[in-house]
Amino acid sequence: MALIFALVNGQRFSSYYIFYGSLFFATVYVAGLRYGYERATGAILRAAGYRRRSVLVGSGKHIEAVAHALGDAPRGPEVVGYISLSPRPDNGLRSLGGIDELPGVLERHRLDEVIIADPDFPQDRAIDLVDQCHRRGVTVRVAPSTMEILTHRAELVAGQSVPLFELQPPVFEGIDFALKRLFDVVAASLVLILLSPLLLAIALAVKITSRGPLLYRSRRPGIGAVPFECLKFRTMRSDADQMQEELEDLNEATGPLFKIRRDPRLTPLGRLLRRFSLDELPQLVNVLRGDMSLVGPRPLPQRDFDHLEDWHKKRYLVLPGVTGLWQVSGRSELDFDDLVRLDFLYLERWSVFLDVNILLKTIPAVLRGKGAF
Repeated sequence: MALIFALVNGQRFSSYYIFYGSLFFATVYVAGLRYGYERATGAILRAAGYRRRSVLVGSGKHIEAVAHALGDAPRGPEVVGYISLSPRPDNGLRSLGGIDELPGVLERHRLDEVIIADPDFPQDRAIDLVDQCHRRGVTVRVAPSTMEILTHRAELVAGQSVPLFELQPPVFEGIDFALKRLFDVVAASLVLILLSPLLLAIALAVKITSRGPLLYRSRRPGIGAVPFECLKFRTMRSDADQMQEELEDLNEATGPLFKIRRDPRLTPLGRLLRRFSLDELPQLVNVLRGDMSLVGPRPLPQRDFDHLEDWHKKRYLVLPGVTGLWQVSGRSELDFDDLVRLDFLYLERWSVFLDVNILLKTIPAVLRGKGAF
């Protein structure tokens, strides 16, 4: 970077070895400091009596082989036991139960990591295991040749006698989070300024056409299932929440969702706002507050959240969005499980370009008004 800056600005040097030397020594410094950090922290943790508590998951001989290799490592984990997919083998390790007992094992044994040690580990089981562990803050690592599923999320863990690959949870952190947050703040601010006349017109229309507050503050679970106030223009009667229990039999949505095409609680203006999703515009304020992102999984009301299955809740690892793949892929006409899979697809393949693409596709999807109720 310094060399390019100097050349662009027309700097002249008698020797460019200063740059080559800097590159060499920087590499040495980084490698040396990393090595020193690993040795120093390892010594401190060993002196404190700390070892990572691990459990192996897989079938007979593979569990035994990985456990033996880890046991030979000077800084290896403490293998608490194993969870077997097949009839429990006699391998000298403590059996903690079957794979269906994983949630209880994670709670009882205060584990730091789960190591998958089976080249034939079933794909559906692997996805469920990863989700179960990440929701409880437990690291998932994969022994060599264990499987090829999810390898795009794998990061090599250095300094191990067995070269384990760690499966990172699909969250936005570091530079990804900073980039996404910067994009959200800039874009939301510009959209708020550009649409301010429309927002004022809608606010005035809501106030004139029905009694009640201008904004509806829907308390919904956000990132990590922590609740926040999701802002919307009010589209229903002021007693709509009290009426919901009486309308449960009219629900037309699949899964946990509650949707009625001709909801009797909607005001005439509210029906129009819902059709074109204009009631969602105040959520741009939620984006500026940091409660939401422009693009992400849609936040569900508490009633819907309470009906979710465990595997659905992976979508709460990131900030909820004003729009998402739901909105550009059929909206309310899709089956709920398909909607959740779209959220997972977004989490795995996120990029700023994907966010921009979804935002651009949201405009025609909203104008068509198809599937919105």
